[in-house]
Amino acid sequence: MCGRRAFFKRPDRTQGSRSVCLIGSSPPGPRVVHLGKYYPPSAGGIETHTQALARAQSELGADVRVVVVNHSPAPGHDAVFEAFRRTPDSVDSDGPVRVYRVGRWANIAKLDVTPSLPKLLRRVLRDPPDVWHMHAPNVTMMLAVLGCPRIRPLVITHHSDIVRQRVLRHAVRPLELAVYGRAAKLLSDSPPYVGGSDLLTRFRDKVDSLPLGIDLEPFRRPSAAATAYADRLRTRYPGPIWASVGRLIYYKALPVAFRALRDVPGTLLIGGTGPMGQPWREAAAQAGVADRVVWLDRISAEELVGLYHAATALWFPSNARSEGFGLVQVEAMAAGCPVINTAIPHSGVSWVCRDGVAGLTVPVDDPAAFAAAANRLLTERGLRDRLSAGARREAAERFDHRVMAGRSLDIYRDVLADRGKGS
Repeated sequence: MCGRRAFFKRPDRTQGSRSVCLIGSSPPGPRVVHLGKYYPPSAGGIETHTQALARAQSELGADVRVVVVNHSPAPGHDAVFEAFRRTPDSVDSDGPVRVYRVGRWANIAKLDVTPSLPKLLRRVLRDPPDVWHMHAPNVTMMLAVLGCPRIRPLVITHHSDIVRQRVLRHAVRPLELAVYGRAAKLLSDSPPYVGGSDLLTRFRDKVDSLPLGIDLEPFRRPSAAATAYADRLRTRYPGPIWASVGRLIYYKALPVAFRALRDVPGTLLIGGTGPMGQPWREAAAQAGVADRVVWLDRISAEELVGLYHAATALWFPSNARSEGFGLVQVEAMAAGCPVINTAIPHSGVSWVCRDGVAGLTVPVDDPAAFAAAANRLLTERGLRDRLSAGARREAAERFDHRVMAGRSLDIYRDVLADRGKGS
């Protein structure tokens, strides 16, 4: 223990994950605690965003900690979708970011049962941060916030409404109203999403936009290992190669891609795991394309980059507002890989990758239109190259993680200034 700032020990950047205590000094930026769902190596858009934002904020001088649920009972084992798999408490460092992973006993209807979470939050509250930033939907952390009135000022990034699970949506709504009502600021991933969200429109005067961003460099300048992996994919599988990346969950709508593939040459490579893995293998067989679909399952960061560079396009047929942004689109764009996406009403998907600029947008649940877009990339002279260049440009101008982090810190400063005036 080293005094008041024990929880906010700043990791020594010259000594790996060791920490030093800055006695008598203040951090150069705000102290922030992110309340997330899970954290990489757990895969997923919210997880990737939480990491990218935490790292970038730290690079800009903030003292950043992350509190999440531990997704893994053992190294290399992702138990997110295993309802009764227990996980332990753990603490680790992601560069300068300290990550506190609370163990869970079970996951029931999107709620992680985490007996040690209140104790950890009480530890944080001994010397509270300047700002708490919660990433939602997140029933576990909303309950924790509601049980800790001292968690304030609170900023919430609203990544998605609860769309499909009607019973859960109605059960959670009173909790959302209570927690969102307490928040100082609500952030939407994209401007289009707000108009279709009843929850956000209830608090319209608190809503701002913070588009997601990533570290573009690994995608723009692939490593030797990523380039070698891309070469292996091109050699091994009949082209053109089409890529699909993400958790295998209902709103990704991969059966649409399978039906489109019947009218498109090449091989669809799918990177990701999830509860729809087996049903969708059966759907590929029913569509008659199982021999042209390759399930890569869990892939490394370098393999992910290699996949984008090997692909003619990223196929992104999501069909529900649960897909509020589609961060993998930004990854593909940074790699110069155009995206074929869908026009989901009141979602940010087609706002992220704009039709005719960085990709092609087609109607939702329309395999024929999806196939036609893919074939345009193969037959329309210069189209793929033009969209590839546009994708790189758009990623750099709109979705760099440093731009995102700088804007988030500006939002925090406004929140703290308003809080100061109120007090």
